[in-house]
Amino acid sequence: MNPVLLQDAAAAAGATGGMGSNMTSWMMIIAIIVVMYFFMIRPQQKRQKELRKFRESLQKGDKVITTGGIYGTVSEIKEGYVLIEVDNNIRLRFDKSSVLKDASDMAPAK
Repeated sequence: MNPVLLQDAAAAAGATGGMGSNMTSWMMIIAIIVVMYFFMIRPQQKRQKELRKFRESLQKGDKVITTGGIYGTVSEIKEGYVLIEVDNNIRLRFDKSSVLKDASDMAPAK
C-alpha cells in the first residue's frame, strides 16, 4: 500500500475527530451561558422588577425602609422624591430609588 495514501487517510480521520470535539466545546459554552441566565440574570431582573413596582405603588402612610436603614412612614410622594416621617414632626426627604421595602414585611428581631 502507498504510504502517501495512508497519511492522507489518517489526516482525514483526525480532521473529523477535531470537528466533533470543537462542536462539543461550543455546546458546553452555550450550556454554561444558559445556566448562568436562569440562575443569575433572570432572578436579578425579577427582583428589580418587583422593586420598581413597589416604588411606583408607594402611598401616603406606607411603612418603608431606606437604603441607609432608616425606618419611617411615607408622608408625601412627588415625582422624584419621597418625604418620610421618622419621628413626630421629623421628616426627611429621600430619592425614590433609596426606598427599599415595606417594613411590615420584615419579621421583628428577637
